[in-house]
Amino acid sequence: MKLRKPVEKLICSLIFLSILGCSPSNISKIVDLKCENLRNPLGINTLHPRFSWKNISDKEGTQQTAYQILVASNTNNLSEEKADLWNSGKVLSPSNILIDYQGSPLHSRELLYWKIRTWDENGNISKWSETGTFSIGILDESDWAASYIGYPTENGFQHCPQFRKVFSIEKVNKDDTYLLHINSLGYHEVFINGQKIGNDVLSPAVSQFNKRSLVNTYDVTPYMTAGENNLIIWLGSGWYSKGLPGVVGEGPSVKAQLEKFSGQSAENIVVTDNTWLARNSEYTRISDWMSGRYGGEEVSGNLETQNLLFTEPEKLTWNKASVVEVPKHAVTPQMVEPNRITKEINPSAINKLNDSTFLVDMGTTLAGWFEITFPQLQDKQQVVLEYSDHLDENGEIVHQGQTDRYIASGSGTEFFRNKFNYHGFRYVKISNLYEVPNPASVKAYLIHTDFELNSGFECSDTDLNRIHDMVFYTLQCLGLGGYLVDCPQIERLGYGGDGNASTVTAQTMFNLAPLYSNWLDAWSDVIREDGSMPHTAPNPYAAGGGPYWCGFIISASWHTYQNYGDINVLEKYYPVMQKWLGYVERHSVDGLLKRWPNTDYRNWYLGDWATPDGVGNPNHLDDRSVDLVNNSYLSVCFSQMADIAGYLGKDNDKKYYSEKKSQLNEVIHDTFFDEQKGLYSTGSQIDLIFPMLAEAVPQHLQGDLIKTLMERTEKEDNGHLNTGLVGIPVMMEWAAKNNQPEFIYSMLKKKTYPGYLYMLENGATTTWEHWNGARSRIHNCYNGVGQWFYQSVGGIRQIDGKTAYSEFLVDPQIPSGVTWAKTRINTPKGWVSVHWETVDNRMKMEVEIPVGSIAKVKCPVSGKEIKINHQLHSPQDGSVELQSGKYSIEYPL
Repeated sequence: MKLRKPVEKLICSLIFLSILGCSPSNISKIVDLKCENLRNPLGINTLHPRFSWKNISDKEGTQQTAYQILVASNTNNLSEEKADLWNSGKVLSPSNILIDYQGSPLHSRELLYWKIRTWDENGNISKWSETGTFSIGILDESDWAASYIGYPTENGFQHCPQFRKVFSIEKVNKDDTYLLHINSLGYHEVFINGQKIGNDVLSPAVSQFNKRSLVNTYDVTPYMTAGENNLIIWLGSGWYSKGLPGVVGEGPSVKAQLEKFSGQSAENIVVTDNTWLARNSEYTRISDWMSGRYGGEEVSGNLETQNLLFTEPEKLTWNKASVVEVPKHAVTPQMVEPNRITKEINPSAINKLNDSTFLVDMGTTLAGWFEITFPQLQDKQQVVLEYSDHLDENGEIVHQGQTDRYIASGSGTEFFRNKFNYHGFRYVKISNLYEVPNPASVKAYLIHTDFELNSGFECSDTDLNRIHDMVFYTLQCLGLGGYLVDCPQIERLGYGGDGNASTVTAQTMFNLAPLYSNWLDAWSDVIREDGSMPHTAPNPYAAGGGPYWCGFIISASWHTYQNYGDINVLEKYYPVMQKWLGYVERHSVDGLLKRWPNTDYRNWYLGDWATPDGVGNPNHLDDRSVDLVNNSYLSVCFSQMADIAGYLGKDNDKKYYSEKKSQLNEVIHDTFFDEQKGLYSTGSQIDLIFPMLAEAVPQHLQGDLIKTLMERTEKEDNGHLNTGLVGIPVMMEWAAKNNQPEFIYSMLKKKTYPGYLYMLENGATTTWEHWNGARSRIHNCYNGVGQWFYQSVGGIRQIDGKTAYSEFLVDPQIPSGVTWAKTRINTPKGWVSVHWETVDNRMKMEVEIPVGSIAKVKCPVSGKEIKINHQLHSPQDGSVELQSGKYSIEYPL
């Protein structure tokens, strides 16, 4: 019988492999190549890059036992024989996360290529991965030949100037690469020969301008042509606004450098200088970019006029750009994904309010842009667009300082779309328009930092699904600009308290390793000489909070390491953490942290925040609760610092912070525990739970305190949640650690005030700032509940002392009203998934474990009653340990 050619090839391959003494690897594919946690990044900020990847296998028990990395200056050299920068050889290691480059020295402004292969537990070799690429950014100040340029005019921060440079290239060679570095102080968009470069918007990410500005690097090779080329940079002020720290001049400015890479040599083609031309565009900014006054944009002229910039720029009037003096500061490559449009949203309704006013309902809250093509307008007709995330009790727009204006030309296509500002909204009130807009001409665009959506949760209880999905979507609306804002419409600030409250949830739901890297840089930049920290980073002006806000530098660093395995985060920010704790020490009295002074960059001194009104007693502003919450959090910080010191090999520090925690916990108990009443401080939910989580409660009191918590929740709080921003994640973490699913479930199921279902029953699509819906309806106060779905109901929890899900527990905590749940998390090792279902008093579970991870599946049965892939097993110490693979597990309940 004649074999078909594919079969012939397969047999020949197997024979060849057998001659070599090896078999096809169990690792079928290497995927998700990253350099510094980014895919094919251009312009990274280090000469010592780190590489990550994931191994895919359909075989149980597959392990990576070794790897080999090649790095080369071009793809022709990317082979074992030719790799001119690094051939690691076979490295015996199971590691696949952030592997250090150890090749020839790298330099600022280099373009590089890499690939990886791995060995499995049987010594078999995988195929080479696809080729990854990265470039080193401009790291040496001396490598900048460009100057900052601007277009100073009256009210220059309100204008959105355009800069133009015409240049020629004799020939575009196929092996040449053109990279454009943009360091804009304010937002930018870039165009070459009429085409927008890239699909990012509202770039760069945020930074603390008196300390740092960011560089975006673009591969513009496809846009270059032989002969004349037209380069345009369009700016808007954004956070680079008059009166904010580090802001100078009379408007936004930019430094840009276009380089040609031939092999490893970089040649400057164009740099910003005083030969550039400039003009003010048809866009201007409304308001001054301060809290509650983020305004919007005013646009004049029809679409055809606006498009002259791209089609016939020579027909516009251009003047000379000016070189701008900017104080020296760190100019560093942006190491977080850019903002991008991630979803297009169509209106659900357009209602006529009167002959010239219409109300557009987008059907959901969102953070992003609004677009409309208007009906016929008259010359100079001014259409006003006002935005809000909710309506008042009379159905009127709630004024939140968000307004756009369009000034018509009376001809051509009259079109508005945001460019250098954004809104948090659901409703748009359109005034001075005399014809109802066509719904097909109206759109909104959800915008967020282009992080990976890394998880999924669904269960048999639709109420829980609705809460989870609301939190999941809310965090997308808040992750804009390389940090998590408190709200996108009123403040736009990176509050540490809101961040701490949502970090575990957000880092479970999304891959936020790059975002937290950028955000933590901002926190490092805002610490003061005396160790004092503000409540937000970046820190443009004073904002309220307390120690839970400032301690973000410790807790966020710790969780980032736990979730993503990046030890550099701990090393980089450890001195900043210590400096802040020194400030804390100076404001401690008799062993307890007490109120510190307000400053021009920080005010208030909160414990918990945004607790519900009219439920339970007393409220979060009671001094007893404030002191207990803050010192319980400080105890957690000492615990995290001890662990961090241990990972960094600082044994003396580890001992010191462990002792500090023990001493503080004794003082917390002695000071706040009321023996007669059997409770701590005010007896509120957070005052009972936080000391337990901080391990300040003696073991013999735990049972009685939990009983008190349950009784007071039912009696004092009517079975509802009665806590705020700090209390929600504290409660969820405590519940998961102490197997209390019913406690949380019963409160989440309440449809009356206060609660998540109360929000949803009242039209919420994103979580609110206050339980009663006051002020903001897109907010980061209560999103900490999200971790409970994954850790408790889903049953996926990391094991103490292990990082990046190298080892994790599978232990669903099942509330009485839930019969199944499907949970997925894309970890640094790959997808972890648990699908469990209870049928006829039996647990049936499907578990997926990625290569490089170990799962400990908790099995509350004895003897040989557990089936794994239909085979009987006997659990050891109440659990079964499983290597990578997909497993069917069944046992009686």
